[in-house]
Amino acid sequence: MTGTYKVYAVDAAGNLSGASVDNVTIVSGLVDIDGNVYSTVVIGTQTWMAENLKVTKYRNGDNITHITTNSDWPNDTDGAYGDYNNNPTNSDTYGRLYNWYAVDNSSGLCPEGWHVPTSEEYNALKTHLGTNAGQKMKEAGTEHWNSTTTGTDSNSSGFTALPAGLRIYNNGAFSNLGVYNYLWVSDSSGSRANYWYLQRNVTTFRTYNVYKNYGFSVRCLKD
Repeated sequence: MTGTYKVYAVDAAGNLSGASVDNVTIVSGLVDIDGNVYSTVVIGTQTWMAENLKVTKYRNGDNITHITTNSDWPNDTDGAYGDYNNNPTNSDTYGRLYNWYAVDNSSGLCPEGWHVPTSEEYNALKTHLGTNAGQKMKEAGTEHWNSTTTGTDSNSSGFTALPAGLRIYNNGAFSNLGVYNYLWVSDSSGSRANYWYLQRNVTTFRTYNVYKNYGFSVRCLKD
């Protein structure tokens, strides 16, 4: 499958440039191994997917384990994904939820030439966007976020974060669709791994660490 996407320039203040001959480049489409085509955005010196990852296979073509039974979710340590509420339509919009073992799988989760970012790389994004980074990253309005307070979401960076929710580590239940976007990074320490998150009505972009069996979203960063 082939396609195209637009790469938008972003200025030093984190503002997304309007489309024009000078600041929009049409390039070959970013396509994963399943044939999903992704839009991307340049923010500072980094090129990001502007959508959450949807892939069901590793880069080498191996299937990622698809877990639909909640009680099976806590037991996987090889890599797994789920559709929110086991509804693939949710994944069409919000992307799929992966445990950290899928992130860490040596077969590769992101398309060739892309990778799951480190905490340092997300911190560089936050630093570039400056004050209220979360506001600049979240899709504006209430089409997908459950509610919004004026000034807490502008998407001026073009990152277009969506509130994909999570899958709980110890029982496989789904929660927080419309409220949070949790994003895995490649860092870990012992039994826990790091993530960054965005929240409804909050302008910050924060990081924490949790058990690796949580199901979170993934954004890929260009190498």
